[in-house]
Amino acid sequence: MKNVALIGASGFVGHAILNELLNRGHHVTAIVRDAKKVKVSSPNLEVKEIDVESIPAMVETLKGKDAVISAYNPGWSNPNIYEDTLRVYPKILDEVKAAGIKRFLVVGGAGSLFVKPGVRLVDTGTLPEAWLPGVKSLAKFFLETLVNEKDLDWVFFSPAANLGNLTTGVRTGKFRLGKDDLIVDEKGDSFISVEDYAMAMVDELEQEKHHQERFTIGY
Repeated sequence: MKNVALIGASGFVGHAILNELLNRGHHVTAIVRDAKKVKVSSPNLEVKEIDVESIPAMVETLKGKDAVISAYNPGWSNPNIYEDTLRVYPKILDEVKAAGIKRFLVVGGAGSLFVKPGVRLVDTGTLPEAWLPGVKSLAKFFLETLVNEKDLDWVFFSPAANLGNLTTGVRTGKFRLGKDDLIVDEKGDSFISVEDYAMAMVDELEQEKHHQERFTIGY
């Protein structure tokens, strides 16, 4: 079993990953803004209420972990989501490295996936305007910062274009994985339940099939 730090464990995706980790018997340190939002209890769970920009506290908490999974999100309703994402994520990278952790798994976005050669989803004009600051900032972090990171064994796991529609779904265990191209079904839809996304993320934690690269998922 792994000893894992999970950043953003109380969010929509983070909560699903937390459940998957605990159900498989991993030891989890959940790093959250508000500990009361973690509705799970387990002898394998420790909840830490830490500001991710508090570098000393983060480094001390991350030390000794086998891996760090980040589901960090400044909040989709945050008017400064673009700026906050691009300010905070490089700090998280530095904290992981300072703690001596090598394996870093990131809950990525679908915006930087290709829908056809040379055209990324974020540039198609099909995404809701309200999503764009969050989508663009995560894509920029991936394309301009993370791909140039050579010290960490990182993974950026992009979901399908529609990740669970922000509702509870079904853990089917039946999905397809890819690399940099958006996965769509026979109807042209790109979808994955948050439970299946979490399952695939923990599969990657355990199996370590991807290294310093992005991969993606869809039905």
